[in-house]
Amino acid sequence: MDKFILSLDEGTTSAKAVVFNRNSEVLGLEQCEFPQYYPKPGWIEQNPYELWNAQLKAIRNALYNAKISFEQIAAIGIANQRGTVIIWDKKGEPVYNAIVWQCRRTAEMMEEIKREYGELIKEKTGLVPDACFSASKIKWLLDNVPELKKKAHKGEVMFGTVDSFLIYKLTGKHVIDYSNASRTMLFDIRKLKWDDELLEIFEIPEEILPEVRGSSEVYGYTKKTLFGKEIPVSGDLGDQQAALFGQACFEEGMAKATYGTGNYILANIGTEFRSLKNLSTTIAWKLGKTVYALEGSVFVAGAAIQWLKEDLKIIKNAAETEEIASKLASNYGVYFVPAFVGLGAPYWDSFARGLFIGITRGTKREHIIRAVLEAIAYLTRDVIEEMEKGISIKELRVDGGVAKNNFLMQFQADILGKKLARPVIQETTALGVAYMAGLAINYWESLKEVKDLWKLDREFEPKMSEEEREKLYRAWKEAVKRALGWTRNVSSF
Repeated sequence: MDKFILSLDEGTTSAKAVVFNRNSEVLGLEQCEFPQYYPKPGWIEQNPYELWNAQLKAIRNALYNAKISFEQIAAIGIANQRGTVIIWDKKGEPVYNAIVWQCRRTAEMMEEIKREYGELIKEKTGLVPDACFSASKIKWLLDNVPELKKKAHKGEVMFGTVDSFLIYKLTGKHVIDYSNASRTMLFDIRKLKWDDELLEIFEIPEEILPEVRGSSEVYGYTKKTLFGKEIPVSGDLGDQQAALFGQACFEEGMAKATYGTGNYILANIGTEFRSLKNLSTTIAWKLGKTVYALEGSVFVAGAAIQWLKEDLKIIKNAAETEEIASKLASNYGVYFVPAFVGLGAPYWDSFARGLFIGITRGTKREHIIRAVLEAIAYLTRDVIEEMEKGISIKELRVDGGVAKNNFLMQFQADILGKKLARPVIQETTALGVAYMAGLAINYWESLKEVKDLWKLDREFEPKMSEEEREKLYRAWKEAVKRALGWTRNVSSF
């Protein structure tokens, strides 16, 4: 009987399940959306029950689409939205909604903590202190949910990022892998352990923390009541680290960009910790040795295209933006800064807000759409420029839903002055954690075998002149200056 690997790719707005064979081909896929809740401006929550049920539905439908049974699943790997916080009891029942990584409710708290402890946090965790990471969200829950702090100190509740929650629901084991632990802002990524000093700063009891495990090992087995058999859960990675692995970026200096809701650019920097001021250093994975990565987080990418469709209603679907933007000879001086929830790397400004600039009476719908696409490319260059202060990047491997847009990918190559490589298999996040799950049980036997499975779909070579590239980029930087600090500055008006 043929065996396959099941990947759970639990993202910000949907739960996905993907079935892979030994050639890393997709046999079955299902994606189930779940609601987002906005109790106050800047606050974003999810219902963990809805998230879990969406994941179960995706699993069953993916296997149905692949025409296989649970008996044929050799192992399960989990990739997840990082930074999102869930606290649950020993029955697996959440005590509050999940607080999503994009939620800005703790932005002011983090500004105060950053002023006093910013350098300490960066030194220990590799992270630029920000509300998108888990620590301040955990503190908010402990401070605001009645009786939760008491229960936490008694060890009656558990904290986890979404991977931990899913593993607990599947197996009853309370664990997290090193890549996800490194995104909590509570984990010393050089000593590879939860840090007492950081726990004290955020007033978080160690009793609620999961056990930290490697990215490729058997954490436990699924309960028979779920799928009728015990299946090993043996791979766990944060979604962006999973995409780096799925893109076979196994060598120092290899980089990938995943264009999803946001855009996350990661570069493999090897087994030695390195730090740059405005970028995060994160654990890429622990597979025997610990591998580190530089990361730049762009908070808004595909979300801006979704905004054009759902809120402004000036497009019917994301795909049409490619044709519309391609018809224009240039951007005609129109720039868009998509700082809906502030700006991430390399600016790290929670108070920035979005703007259009360069608008004239002649500005039309087409210019707005093109400016939105170009903004995604400019923000990516901002991060690559910062990365190259510490490491040389010759090629960028790209994936994610927005990477299917050929106009954007060509403009990205042009504005970077670098080659882009898009793989045949776009489900790189799911693929990366499938590899981790499979390596743990010898479904695939080596990194070389995994590397050889990577196949190129299309390359994008830069065609723009250096003069034009730099002229456009200088104007972009001027636009960003006007967006920075807006909500902080506007209070003085």
